[in-house]
Amino acid sequence: QVQLVESGGGLVQPGGSLRLSCAASGRFFSIFRINAMGYYRQAPGKQRELVALITAGGSANYADSVKGRFTISRDNGKNTVYLQMDSLEPEDTGVYFCCAGPNAKCYETDYWGQGTQVTVSS
Repeated sequence: QVQLVESGGGLVQPGGSLRLSCAASGRFFSIFRINAMGYYRQAPGKQRELVALITAGGSANYADSVKGRFTISRDNGKNTVYLQMDSLEPEDTGVYFCCAGPNAKCYETDYWGQGTQVTVSS
């Protein structure tokens, strides 16, 4: 089993920045199998959507809506993924869920964090 502990999030004004972190812990062989780590988000009344993912090899994938504004990075030694969010817009508001899994993307059956609220409002 793998546990994902998220931190960061909060309330920020449009144009501001936030940084999310997600640390994975658990049994060695479960951690070792993790490839993709990243974030999905869910806005009120909408489906959960991909924000950004990064593989163990460093290959990153971003939603078109966040390209050029968000940067995902990863410290494999700490089993931690970071999401730097700049130039935030009200449309970025939602609950951000960290995920981790053995494939190049996350699936419902993979590991998920508890979610952290991001609110962009003046």
